[in-house]
Amino acid sequence: MDGVPTPLRCFSERHPAEMFADDGVDSVTSVEQRAVLRCLFVHFLLHSTLLREQHYQYLKKGLRHLSDAYECLDASRPWLCFWILHSLELLEEPIPTAVASDVCQFLARCQSPTGGFAGGPGQHAHLAPTYAAVNALCIIGTEEAYNVINREKLLDFLWSVKQPDGSFVMHVGGEVDVRSAYCAASVASLTNILTPKLFEDTTNWILSCQNWEGGLSGVPGLEAHGGYTFCGTAALVILGKEHMLDLKALLRWVVSRQMRFEGGFQGRCNKLVDGCYSFWQAGLLPLLHRALFKEGESELSRQRWMFEQQALQEYILLCCQNPAGGLLDKPGKSRDFYHTCYCLSGLSIAQHFGNMDLHHEMILGKEENRLVRLQGLTTYHGVAPTHPVYNICPEKVSQALQHFHRLPVPYENKPPGASADERLSDPAAASGSADHQS
Repeated sequence: MDGVPTPLRCFSERHPAEMFADDGVDSVTSVEQRAVLRCLFVHFLLHSTLLREQHYQYLKKGLRHLSDAYECLDASRPWLCFWILHSLELLEEPIPTAVASDVCQFLARCQSPTGGFAGGPGQHAHLAPTYAAVNALCIIGTEEAYNVINREKLLDFLWSVKQPDGSFVMHVGGEVDVRSAYCAASVASLTNILTPKLFEDTTNWILSCQNWEGGLSGVPGLEAHGGYTFCGTAALVILGKEHMLDLKALLRWVVSRQMRFEGGFQGRCNKLVDGCYSFWQAGLLPLLHRALFKEGESELSRQRWMFEQQALQEYILLCCQNPAGGLLDKPGKSRDFYHTCYCLSGLSIAQHFGNMDLHHEMILGKEENRLVRLQGLTTYHGVAPTHPVYNICPEKVSQALQHFHRLPVPYENKPPGASADERLSDPAAASGSADHQS
């Protein structure tokens, strides 16, 4: 480790001055901040360590059994697989072979006969669960897992949701937003079906989502949002076009989203802190660091990301852990697998800087708090143990790319209506795939 900063930021004399001034009138913001303050002081001795065993038991149970409360996520079941599997890999908890095989068989039942994955068996294909299913299968990383993905039909599905202006709808007849461009680019690049023709005009459409604030909105003309900003930026990284963003404006916007009192991130201006933005916002900083580095920016740190890494770790460890396992949005909220995944993902980014050649750690608290860096990874100028573009372990990204790049690449000059067999031929057709994969 590079050393643990002491004392904790939240115990400094000036920290209370960062609280929202409510002029003696309670507001949602001031009430929530007082809840954070109670957590910082009352829970410090109990929860200053990462509760690995409790989180593991919570996640392990979720793979086999979910309560009735999860009925509302019946159309998001591949997401549950991804959130749980990624959380387990961040905690370095192995997935039993039988469980991994069961997940593969379940996701196979979620795959639509016309391509892509649905939120559950028998439902319509949708880009969001398609992204989740592909990520989950890459985390498992076995031949059985890879063989679940019907790449030819997946390509058909991506063409079916591609729009003339370069955007993508989430499903046939569905809504357009920047999430869909990211989901499409992510699964296409991981499975080696990304061609310039498929993503023609997508770069320009994403760039039109960057607004006067500096962040990106879901569609052009709306408010900048952390989740959409991550999706748009990561999609441009995959397409090798991130340099076309106004990087300095984007940097100003995202660093301003870290809350001065809580230490975590908000998703939009004038909103409350939320644990999930520990990834959606902090995850942007490695992408920006890399983009500015490629642009020749000489003032970049070679030890730290451009946000308060210690403050984010404090918020996650002291305010977002349920003592019985699982992580949450903020004090007073319920645990769930979504926040468990993205809080742990954000924690990994806050702990680790750099790549294989230049790596620095900032681990708050005890040694067992470290999300251990996995070895033998790509030389991507990013962070471990989660890949800041795909949000799965970099080793699993590398393995998936190696596997799928041994297979034929879609031929870009055939029209969308051509059969899958007609479109699969020339490996040179994917020459536009992103350089970040190397």
